[in-house]
Amino acid sequence: MTLIKSISGIRGTIGGKSGETLSPLDLVKFASAYGSWLKTQTELHKVVIGRDARPSGQMITQIVSATLQGMGIDVLDLGLSTTPTVEMAVVEAQAGGGIIITASHNPIQWNALKLLNAQGEFIDAESGQAIVEMADNQNFTYVESNQLGKYSLDEEGAYLQSHINKILALPLVDKEAIEKRNFRVVVDAVNSSGGIAVPRLLEALGVKEVTKMFCEPTGQFPHNPEPLPENLRDISKELDKGGYDLGIVVDPDVDRLALVCEDGGMFGEEYTLVAVADYVLQHTAGATVSNLSSTQALRDITQKAGQTYEASAVGEVNVVKKMKAIGAVIGGEGNGGVIYPELHYGRDALVGIALFLTHLAKSEKMMTRLLATYPKYWISKNKISLTEDIDVDAILETIKEKYKQQPINSEDGVRIDFERSWVHLRKSNTEPIIRIYAEATSQPTADTLAQKIIQDIRDIV
Repeated sequence: MTLIKSISGIRGTIGGKSGETLSPLDLVKFASAYGSWLKTQTELHKVVIGRDARPSGQMITQIVSATLQGMGIDVLDLGLSTTPTVEMAVVEAQAGGGIIITASHNPIQWNALKLLNAQGEFIDAESGQAIVEMADNQNFTYVESNQLGKYSLDEEGAYLQSHINKILALPLVDKEAIEKRNFRVVVDAVNSSGGIAVPRLLEALGVKEVTKMFCEPTGQFPHNPEPLPENLRDISKELDKGGYDLGIVVDPDVDRLALVCEDGGMFGEEYTLVAVADYVLQHTAGATVSNLSSTQALRDITQKAGQTYEASAVGEVNVVKKMKAIGAVIGGEGNGGVIYPELHYGRDALVGIALFLTHLAKSEKMMTRLLATYPKYWISKNKISLTEDIDVDAILETIKEKYKQQPINSEDGVRIDFERSWVHLRKSNTEPIIRIYAEATSQPTADTLAQKIIQDIRDIV
């Protein structure tokens, strides 16, 4: 059982003792801290809440909503929603912030509060630290009965429809081209909010043949919800039968997009952003950004287009900060997270789908042939579970010293660059693990590089 309080919010498992898991008492304390912080930041005492479909979501929504109302803050509840829809609704509803109730790719027993500011973007590190300290101090003030916040529910899904309408209005989204291709699509929404949002978007884009897999928003995940190849065997088998153009997979809160080729092979979550960026760069001059753990294929296609690429620390807030600093026209993370600032500064699988389908339609290629046009790299993604006696900082310093002859980036953990390959190790913000990612021009080389670093860590421990 786990409870993680960090600058990005509070995340934990359901059931168990207060202070050790994501208990109702911990939810009240953290929601109170967020409400207290919000009232120091803005006069817009209104918060938008949305959740994915996992079973604990409704209970958490009720606790968080009531707590915020007790602080005199109005609550707009989108119910089952997507992370990017909540982000956009904060601005549209003129709210002071937002809370997304989702543990993203974590298993069903997990849930979390992901916190937004008045711009509908994830709060920065300084604000996150302030909220954690407020939650620990528990110095909260609640309002009298005649000052309680109001509660409203978006029963008709108006904000999701608004989100879709704004995607369709983007100059680079071509509904006519998509409709003309007569795409046959399979969707795996892992029985969460994407089961509502993705088919509705596809219908709006003119896609008439959609086969739904796991699109009932019951929250009962039929497989591990992280959209990695080893978890996508069912949709791969369906596509392998033939008769389809592509598969679309989203995570429980619909901010990550993975694509499957017409033959059932993986397009690769790393290449979601690469393909979308390729299309955007064909029509818009500007820089690109991804994090230090993402494929260097984005750098390659950006430089080929005569533009500038920069890497940021891992985490959406860090990518967005770097994108704003250099005026990037597209960015995101190699986990399938596409950030298109023309719409909003947040990872958004829905806009990723619309831009990718336009790109695929106009290319007149099949998925496998489109993928073959990009520089080919292979990533090995690994992790080591942490125990209390493991000193992560000491491990990172020892690794830096061992490989000091190589180019090293210490902005976020340690990234070591080699010729045509790299390895990045860092402590996760969302799980008690060290992540070790390595990339090379072949899978065996990437795996060998990752295992070498893992063995280094074991020797240190």
